[in-house]
Amino acid sequence: MGFLRAKGVIYKAVEEVDLSHASKEFYLRANVKAPRMAGVLVKVFVWFLELPIFGQILLFFLKRNNLIHKLVSFAELQESPLYVPLHPYEENEEKEVKYMKPELSPPEQVQQVVECVQASPNTLHNATKLGFQRWTIMDYSRAYQLGEVTPRVVAERLIKAINESSSSKLQMSFFINFDAEDILRQAAESTVRYERGEPISVLDGVPIAIKDEIDCLPYPTTGGTKWLHKVRQCEDDACCVKRLRQCGAVLIGKTNMHELGAGTSGINPHYGATRNPYNSQRITGGSSSGSAAVVSAGLCPAALGVDGGGSVRMPAALCGVVGLKPSFGRVPHSGVLPLNWTVGMVGILSGTVEDALIVYAAISNPSATDLSASALPKLCFPLLQLPNPISDIRLAKYGEWFNDSTDEIRVCCSRALANLCEHFCWKTIDVTVPEIEVMRLAHYVTIGSECSTSIARQLEKLKKSELGWDARVALPVYGSFSSLEYLNAQRIRNRQLQFHRRIFSEADVIVTPTTGVTAYEIKNDALKTGELDYINGAALVRYQIAGNFLGLPAVTVPVGYDQSGLPIGLQFIGKPWTESLLIHIAFSMQVLCSSEYKKPEVFFDMLAKD
Repeated sequence: MGFLRAKGVIYKAVEEVDLSHASKEFYLRANVKAPRMAGVLVKVFVWFLELPIFGQILLFFLKRNNLIHKLVSFAELQESPLYVPLHPYEENEEKEVKYMKPELSPPEQVQQVVECVQASPNTLHNATKLGFQRWTIMDYSRAYQLGEVTPRVVAERLIKAINESSSSKLQMSFFINFDAEDILRQAAESTVRYERGEPISVLDGVPIAIKDEIDCLPYPTTGGTKWLHKVRQCEDDACCVKRLRQCGAVLIGKTNMHELGAGTSGINPHYGATRNPYNSQRITGGSSSGSAAVVSAGLCPAALGVDGGGSVRMPAALCGVVGLKPSFGRVPHSGVLPLNWTVGMVGILSGTVEDALIVYAAISNPSATDLSASALPKLCFPLLQLPNPISDIRLAKYGEWFNDSTDEIRVCCSRALANLCEHFCWKTIDVTVPEIEVMRLAHYVTIGSECSTSIARQLEKLKKSELGWDARVALPVYGSFSSLEYLNAQRIRNRQLQFHRRIFSEADVIVTPTTGVTAYEIKNDALKTGELDYINGAALVRYQIAGNFLGLPAVTVPVGYDQSGLPIGLQFIGKPWTESLLIHIAFSMQVLCSSEYKKPEVFFDMLAKD
């Protein structure tokens, strides 16, 4: 089919691309040419796709019509490939932070960060005019220490709430697996420690959920499938889970996720569609759908997810919570399903920025075996102080990209950004971030290639009927990418990294909406088959790819709601290893917006006084 091959773009040299606000670089909107499919329609499409010859022809035209051939496959680039976005650590003295000694244990790091949070004379809990507030980690710790409630009582309430959320009335599908006996055992041990006056840390007895992409005993790790745990045994906790256990956290089960992380809706045909607590007829986003939903619904103050293509930040934004994705390599990845080696990172979903910081303190700081860098990055935590946070912050904004969302998101995020800059005397810098759609497609080639390669041997022995219908579409597409396409995608990664370095030489962070649309409706025809909705999918990931593809830290904070009451998030993307600065900025944004926060329709009060 060479005569049908689209002619590839010839990219000019990086140094010739103008990144100023006056740049004539064309902003290419997502050019998705694929109808929404679910139910019978997706089954028919799979039948055609799995035909030996016709399927290959269909894949060719899908890739050509969606510009993968033109912008990635047959493009001409000068850059060499960059395979892993692991950044060298550059010594920079950060403002308003506390540096950690490298030998500290997770509980010791948590204690250090608690002092950073408590150092603030005007934290959210002391602020006035608060809107709805979820219980925080510090609230749990304080209630346990004062004897107002015990971890055992909270565990009993939690189990009841999980069962209620799974009832025929709600059908929220938050969890793939939870073990009531294991939860009660952990809580009983924590209760004894509090009775002795010997809690391990402020996380002791605090419920935390784990995405079912991360190993956590005694549960199998399914990756949202019905088969993966049968061929890959979970024999130990992931490193990040071990660190939470060391702090005394009560791990409450494995949350639902999009099958293999291969989608953005959070609709899983095997374990149910995870429903948004702000409107149970709407999606949560994916793939860390259950982790976002359980935090939003109040079942726990924080949860772990994995972010391979916005998979922490997207559902966090749609469910009205905080989502933090650290720099590539900041959190050890051992014990996480190897579905996307170079773009996936463990992330945190939480009710507040402070809780994200506390969990981040527990799970971060990799050892020398985790990084090949010559110098391990220093770990520091921000001193969250008001009313005088860091001064002279410069926020880069690409107007055409920022505004490529629904009107309600554009207006809400613009207002929040203007309020932030005005209140703290920070500055917005207009820039151009070129070739954003090119980066999205190159990331798609990368994450697809890595996913299909990681499970290739298992797929050879697998009955296709064990896969969901939407996954049966995704996997052939993933497996169709050639070595040329993968290599070109990595050359685009190198190119984009150079663009972002130039932008970060002028600005501290890049600011965008988190998603291009708010949570859309769950339709009945998708419940048993999943759905293919690449138009909404492209809008959901529009602002998140740089964080994964380039290994950059990023955080989303809820800043408002659309007219239907669905949450809207604002995202900040930082330089490598600058999590402390991002958390400073996110905390400042949260303080300005917290008076407007609203309670979800589905909410469980774990610390309610009887």
